[in-house]
Amino acid sequence: MSLLSLPPQPIPLCVIGLVVVAASTDIVCRRIPNLLIWVGLVASLLVQAWARGPLLGSGDWFAGGMAGFALLVPIYVLEGMGGGDVKLLLMIGSWVGPLMILYIALVTFVIGGAWSIAFSACRGRLGQMLTNIVHLAYGGWRAGTREGSGTGARIKSVGSLPYGVAIAAGTVGVLIFSAAA
Repeated sequence: MSLLSLPPQPIPLCVIGLVVVAASTDIVCRRIPNLLIWVGLVASLLVQAWARGPLLGSGDWFAGGMAGFALLVPIYVLEGMGGGDVKLLLMIGSWVGPLMILYIALVTFVIGGAWSIAFSACRGRLGQMLTNIVHLAYGGWRAGTREGSGTGARIKSVGSLPYGVAIAAGTVGVLIFSAAA
C-alpha cells in the first residue's frame, strides 16, 4: 500500500473540476469566488459523509479543511497571498484530508515559488523580490522596513500572480501521482 493513496471516487473528479474552475476565474478575474468555495465545502461534506459515514466523514472533512487553512494562513497574514487562495486550499483539504493536503501544499509551494522567481526575473525585479523575502524572514513586514538594517530598502510589490493556478497545478499533480502509485 502506498503512503499516498488516491481518495475514492467521486472525490478526485470533483476536486479537479473545482480547481480548474478556481484557476480559470483567478486568471480572468484575479479572484476566487466565495460561492465556489461554499459549494465545494458543502459538496465535500456530503460526499465525505456518504463515502466514510457521517461521523468519520465529517471528521475527515473538518481535519482536512483545517489543515489546508493552517498551511496558508501564515502567508496570508504576512500579506504574501490573498484570502481566496487560503479558502481554496481549505476547500481542497476538506475533500482530500489532512495528509494529502500537506503533499498538495508542498507541490504547490514548489510550483508557485518557481513561477514567482521566473515572473520576477522576467520583469527585472528579482533583486526586489529577494529583498522582500529577507524583510519577511526578519520581521520587517510589520513596519515595511527593517530597523537597523542600514539598507533603507522597503518592501515593494514585484507584481501578483493568480496563485489559484499554482494550487490547481499542485492539486492535479498530486492526484495524478497518487493514482499512478
